[in-house]
Amino acid sequence: MSGGDSAGARAEIDAREAVTLPAALKRCKLAFVGVGVMSGLVNLLYLTGSFFMLEVYDRVIPSRSVPTLIGLLALALVLYVFQGLLETLRSRILTRVGASLDESLSARVFDLVVRAPLKGVAPGDGLLPLRDLDQLRSFLSGSGPGAFFDLPWMPVYLIVCFLFHPLIGLAALLGAAVLALLTLVTDRATRGAAKAATGHGMRRNVLAEAGRRNAEVLAAMGMQARFAARWAMANHDYMTEQRRVADVAGGLGAVSKIFRMALQSGVLALGAWLVVNNLATGGIIIASSILVSRALAPAELAIANWKGFVQARQAWARLNELFSRVPAANEPHALPAPAQSLRVESVSVSPPGTQRVVVQDVSLALQASQGLGVIGPSASGKSSLVRALVGVWPPLRGKVRLDGAALDQWSSGALGAHIGFLPQEAELFAGTIAENISRFEPQADPSLAIAAARAAGVHELILRLPEGYDTRIGEASAGLSAGQRQRIGLARALYRDPFLVVLDEPNANLDSEGENALTQAILGVRQRGGICVVVAHRPSALAAVDTVLVMAEGRAQAFGPKDEVLKRVLQPVAPSPPLAQPSLPRAMPLNEMKRGTA
Repeated sequence: MSGGDSAGARAEIDAREAVTLPAALKRCKLAFVGVGVMSGLVNLLYLTGSFFMLEVYDRVIPSRSVPTLIGLLALALVLYVFQGLLETLRSRILTRVGASLDESLSARVFDLVVRAPLKGVAPGDGLLPLRDLDQLRSFLSGSGPGAFFDLPWMPVYLIVCFLFHPLIGLAALLGAAVLALLTLVTDRATRGAAKAATGHGMRRNVLAEAGRRNAEVLAAMGMQARFAARWAMANHDYMTEQRRVADVAGGLGAVSKIFRMALQSGVLALGAWLVVNNLATGGIIIASSILVSRALAPAELAIANWKGFVQARQAWARLNELFSRVPAANEPHALPAPAQSLRVESVSVSPPGTQRVVVQDVSLALQASQGLGVIGPSASGKSSLVRALVGVWPPLRGKVRLDGAALDQWSSGALGAHIGFLPQEAELFAGTIAENISRFEPQADPSLAIAAARAAGVHELILRLPEGYDTRIGEASAGLSAGQRQRIGLARALYRDPFLVVLDEPNANLDSEGENALTQAILGVRQRGGICVVVAHRPSALAAVDTVLVMAEGRAQAFGPKDEVLKRVLQPVAPSPPLAQPSLPRAMPLNEMKRGTA
């Protein structure tokens, strides 16, 4: 296996090993246990302030002992230092838990982003799974988890409050109940708005991406203002829902904060009343106020972080759903490289996510060194068929086989090494020309990229670019013409001499020089023992093939040697009546084909 194949296989294994969200979190189990232990110690150390004030008022002031005061102060400072260290360590651990979750799931989530559209289950915003993963990582790395780890320690503070005096304990218990009610109200009030905001955000992002990718069309046809108005409406809906979430969460957060402050003052007054009536010592006034405030602080902090918690929970649910709908592919048994045949057995195809059948019961067989031209009018199923040939769309029924093995018996990385594919819209990726031709293979052999460029007849064209093979391409192939993109895409399809080369309308943007190079490239594939399939609307693309398949309405109308099939389908049209405008003889359906996608 080559270096590129090994790298691709490793990436696929990494994506499969990062199974599910619960499994990824389970790997952090020890870290969560450590955070729980540290949270317990931190919450115990939070008692330092209360007991310090209690001792100062009940022991130091009555005795007027400065050494006792200094000793208590030193002890309190040491405990505060330990508390600060533990809180810092807890925060750092949670940050690393978020990073670990991202590291475990990032390959699987990227796998979702690129495979979900092929399964017909992609969300409106194709990058939403990546944003959901970012949301989970940000929540785990923030202050929210710390607040939830502190919540179980509220009963401990309530018990200490009851030990100070039952009335103080009742006041703290009442405050905890009110905050729990506010937490429940916050959850109910923000759940729907947060979900709606996510939907509007997806629509807004889709419109923005469409506008960016079609900037030339918008500018040339004066559509910018109208498209901007559509985006502004989606943005307005998004901001309205976001504002609702922020208003509810912020308002209830402010209520909880004010309530806690009022309760703290109330406990101060209660403590003073107990002292006046000789039911408690003076230190109880300050100590109980601090303790009640601390007891309710986790609930207040949880409410303040509830918006992030709701968003993280919804992100978790969406990712879980996508993980179940697009399961990780299993690693099949390694197969030898195909070198003999391509068979299509009663294949029917429907676009992912739809029930509309666009290719019905197509069968054909090709041997090594053959070239097949696929012709037919627009929307006849040609492009859908070739997507099935390269494994992009799995057949609804039937099988596509290479040397007798169905395509689903290969992993994507293994199958890709034996297939070259040039789609109708040839788009290159940000990087150098050489990287694109070599399919971004790590440590690719430069001579292989040059060999592919020569096979595609594009070597001289590349050398005329400013930096030759090291010329960098911008995003969405910026900087190259459509014809240049198509010819470099052809070189990418021929990289490492794949057995099956599928070209979907490869001469759409080519001049005569490019068409000659295309013809030689197809002949080159056949001469080295490969199979080449060409979807064509222009007869020049069929010059180097020996077999033709005619498609119409999703069905195969004719299949066989090129000369025989073309003789059958290229029938001249009868001459027009004498009174009508005379028309030139024309061929059907080949010369009436228009460029389009089935």
